[in-house]
Amino acid sequence: MNIKKSVNGDSALFEIDGWLDTQSAPMLEQELAALEPNVKQLTIDMSGLQYISSAGLRQIVSAHKKMSGALTLTNLSVEIMDVFKMAGFDKKLNIL
Repeated sequence: MNIKKSVNGDSALFEIDGWLDTQSAPMLEQELAALEPNVKQLTIDMSGLQYISSAGLRQIVSAHKKMSGALTLTNLSVEIMDVFKMAGFDKKLNIL
């Protein structure tokens, strides 16, 4: 998995590609922990994400909590969106 990170004022954008699974979830966890406290809005662009496991879903939920709900997920493939729907997260998270 690769994460391209950019910060603009109080907003951050993570662009994720590859697999978000047990092996790569700690990388996302580290990037979330490294966010400056002044970042109040996080967008995660998942256009390059090919697979997400339960470990990846946990990190997305963790990001949602860290950002106090100010998390937006964008560009989910049909397959990735199906995983979020099966987990019921499509009703809890801001997905565009």
